[in-house]
Amino acid sequence: MGRKAERRRRRMRIRGRSEIGAPPGLLEPQPETPPPFVTLMAYGPQELIEQKIRSPDEVRPLIGLYPVVWVNVEGLGHPAILRSLAQTFGVHRLAMEDVVNVVQRVKLEDYGDHLFMVVRMMRQGEHLETQQLSLFLAEKFLLTFEEHGADQFEAIRQRIRRKVERIRAGGPDYLAYAILDSIVDHYFPTLETFEERLEAIDEEVATAPQTQTGTRIHELKRELRLFRRMVAPMRTALEGLLLEPEPLITNTTRLYLRDCADHIIRQLEHTDFLGENTSDLMHFHQAVLSNRMNEIMKVLTVMAAIFIPLTFIAGVYGMNFNPESSPFNMPELGWYWGYPSSLGVMALVALALIFYFRRKGWY
Repeated sequence: MGRKAERRRRRMRIRGRSEIGAPPGLLEPQPETPPPFVTLMAYGPQELIEQKIRSPDEVRPLIGLYPVVWVNVEGLGHPAILRSLAQTFGVHRLAMEDVVNVVQRVKLEDYGDHLFMVVRMMRQGEHLETQQLSLFLAEKFLLTFEEHGADQFEAIRQRIRRKVERIRAGGPDYLAYAILDSIVDHYFPTLETFEERLEAIDEEVATAPQTQTGTRIHELKRELRLFRRMVAPMRTALEGLLLEPEPLITNTTRLYLRDCADHIIRQLEHTDFLGENTSDLMHFHQAVLSNRMNEIMKVLTVMAAIFIPLTFIAGVYGMNFNPESSPFNMPELGWYWGYPSSLGVMALVALALIFYFRRKGWY
């Protein structure tokens, strides 16, 4: 029963939504997601409220009272809380379904009074780890949903706590930019890790390639493809914010978003560069292994070629003919120096073959 349930959950994750035939907007959080941890930051140029939210009812009086209301949800494991938040902020049911199904591609959707955006946060551990972040941007609030807590936004919270920061004078659109910029900036350390891994593998291939070297190259190439597949749609989404006339985005914020889009372009170009180098490294690794195999085969072939005539001589003298029956039956067996002579002939043949192979450049 457990295996059937696991296969069912896997199929649902592939489809990215609920059971076939289920009504749209159905919230079915994944079983492995943690329960929500909801925090609130409501602020303006001079005032700031920061607290943990136990019920969405605590948020309603603050919307419109402060220039910016930022509600961040960490964990998607409680559908009742998620539905209540959706009702409080008036977000669309289909968008909330995409929030819960955490296999969404990066995208931007306009629902009239609010924008919905899905992005991917990344962290380079033993392997590349990703999680989904969903943003709802409206005129007076920003609602964000994290698949898991990532602690990527603490620097933003610190900036909000300081009155001197520009973010305190900006609106929800500027806060959304700050979050997107933080996510994009966290892509750079991941690229640096990729580059360090590539350099280490390159040195290993050039000096002492191991059996698992090819596996490491393949894993790096796979993670680079995953990274590009996650980052490339970010460029399209940001260009959608820049090119389309969107009243929720001010002209000042557009300038900052343009810089963020430029970072994405640089990252994609560097990803393509690393991908090409990884492919070249794979070809180089295969060439090194092929050359090593050729060297081994050449040595074994030379050794076999040397021992073939020696085996022939030893085989001739291993034939069981009786010398007493005929003077032609291996008369060398009766010689006084017969055994040393045969060994000497073998040695001369081996040395002559080695000299011939070296003269030809074969060994």
